[in-house]
Amino acid sequence: MAEPNGEVALRDPDQLVKEIERTRENLARTIDTLAQRVSPANLGKQAMSRLREQVSRPEVRIGAAAVTVVTVALLIWRRRRG
Repeated sequence: MAEPNGEVALRDPDQLVKEIERTRENLARTIDTLAQRVSPANLGKQAMSRLREQVSRPEVRIGAAAVTVVTVALLIWRRRRG
């Protein structure tokens, strides 16, 4: 590493090896964390969790009930006409 005056700083080789090993370990942990976040299984679990949260909201339940009632009414109406 260079000093402010342009001279090269001498560093202990063992210290450098330890620093490189720590950096590699940190990088490996970061990569593992990212891989878990984007795995298809975890993405599916996250999507299902968000879906459950949305479905549990009262306004969504009321809307779903309304759609169900209208659908059933249309099916009954079509059967009576046909």
